[in-house]
Amino acid sequence: MRLQRRHGRRLGVGATLALGLLLGACAGHVGDMPVVGLPANTPARPAVAPDYLPVNDTPPPREQGVLSVEERAQLTRDLTAARERQHGTRATPSKARPSKLPSD
Repeated sequence: MRLQRRHGRRLGVGATLALGLLLGACAGHVGDMPVVGLPANTPARPAVAPDYLPVNDTPPPREQGVLSVEERAQLTRDLTAARERQHGTRATPSKARPSKLPSD
């Protein structure tokens, strides 16, 4: 009886390991499949992979500047109102807390 349990347990562990290895081997190729893989607007991969990571490539400067204090306050009010609408609660003006914005 004990021998059968041990044999069954070993068989289960072996099957689990084999399944893990099989799934791990397939993981690299799933992204290249046409149905499952990359979106249509993804740029093509280079023919030769670079030897190093592009650590010195910096993103272009932003066209839009940092939000002003008034814009941040308005954004905070809009987000708070949206959250209250989603939760179905509406804060009355007496219960509303002033927003604390980090100072520049």
